[in-house]
Amino acid sequence: MSMQTMRAFLKDDLRLQLDFSRSDQNRGIAPPPVQKAVRQGQTVVSLPGDAVSAFVGRIDLVQALAARKSHRAWRDEPLSLEELGFLLWAVQGVRKKGGPASVFRTVPSAGCRHALESYVLVNNCASLERGVYRYLPLDHALALEISAEADFTARLHEAVLMQAFVPKAPVVLVWTTIPYRMEWRYMEAAHRVIALDAGHACQNLYLAVQAVGCGTCAVAAFHQKALDEFLGVDGEDEFALYLAPVGKI
Repeated sequence: MSMQTMRAFLKDDLRLQLDFSRSDQNRGIAPPPVQKAVRQGQTVVSLPGDAVSAFVGRIDLVQALAARKSHRAWRDEPLSLEELGFLLWAVQGVRKKGGPASVFRTVPSAGCRHALESYVLVNNCASLERGVYRYLPLDHALALEISAEADFTARLHEAVLMQAFVPKAPVVLVWTTIPYRMEWRYMEAAHRVIALDAGHACQNLYLAVQAVGCGTCAVAAFHQKALDEFLGVDGEDEFALYLAPVGKI
């Protein structure tokens, strides 16, 4: 694939070539769910309630912006369930439900489509067993997707291309995308803005971690197939897009 082709992906020229009257939205097709359903019998862990009240005033926004940096070393200390709940609310939390096709969150999204799912790889979080969880923003809860097995750390290490600081973190946030949520409205113009949406979520994480004495580091380099398999997603209709380890600093 040529360099010019890849540069073209960053431009918005495609929008002028599309007939949006042909989108599934404009053809009257029902929108996809704003949250993946929980499987029957799946373990769901409720997160502590009001993240705003619990963490308000912890750090000034201007201070957080000035101190924003990437961290790659962590203290051997767990996150609390309350701290994890606050961070997940900061990156994908629901402010208001707008109907079956839209939910207003703590981060912006093109057309309010929010094509991301947030997974949490838990190594060391109070009250949670190790494993792969998925955040349920409509419920402010976690669904246990996969319990950790003996090779949990080794598989994660390989999936992130041997970047050792990632599996050493108490928790790792991984954002996947379900592209059709955005394609339903924007057709082939969807994919560029999905990537932009992931950036919005991760920047919120960079600011929010400072309120709980943590640090993070955005990571876009990983083994696609290995990470998708680690998360238990199909790699086509849902696949990993971005990740960020989080730990006490």
